[in-house]
Amino acid sequence: MPDNLIHVYFMPGMAASSKIFEYIKLPENQFKIHLLDWILPHTNETIEHYALRMSSKITHENPVLIGVSFGGVLVQEISKLITTRKTIIVSSVKSFKEIPTHMVLAKTTKAYKLLPIQLASNIDVLSKYAFGDLIKKRLELYKKYLTMSDARYLTWAIEKMLYWAQEIPPKNIIHIHGDNDSVFPIKNINNCIIVPGGTHSMIINKCRWFNENLPILILKN
Repeated sequence: MPDNLIHVYFMPGMAASSKIFEYIKLPENQFKIHLLDWILPHTNETIEHYALRMSSKITHENPVLIGVSFGGVLVQEISKLITTRKTIIVSSVKSFKEIPTHMVLAKTTKAYKLLPIQLASNIDVLSKYAFGDLIKKRLELYKKYLTMSDARYLTWAIEKMLYWAQEIPPKNIIHIHGDNDSVFPIKNINNCIIVPGGTHSMIINKCRWFNENLPILILKN
């Protein structure tokens, strides 16, 4: 029996689990969802080689790749290695020109090396010292969705994001971005589909928009 389904692979954002896609639903008679998760990088591994290793987890021809934030960077690198039907990035960037100034400065000054990676890798410890309901609620969300807490991964991912050198985006890319994204401000983003009120985490809290529009965007010629 021939497989007439469109296979859609989802890649989460930096340190995030594929659980961030738990509310994404596509018509099952047309699409098959596949969830990808981060793996530990090798020592001094380039993002290109990491993309090659991740591409081995994509077992269908001509898939749709959808990546969020740093996952959007990764699916663009994967799309250089395999033929894709569509490459869609969400809350991400298409080139180093869209990276905000404070991230460029962090790279130039090496300030990112001073980040407390060890604290970020132990959310349980942080939660014990959380004050206020809002902070506690946010930490609970982090515990649910941010599961790649290994310091080696975090150090690698931050560096690869800051030093990403792509200048010309892939031809078949679709960029979806929120106008209230605090990580990658909309003022730096060109040629995108704007989601009103969308934040950096809109793949979770704007899931209805994605459920309505992703099938249209994938099928559109």
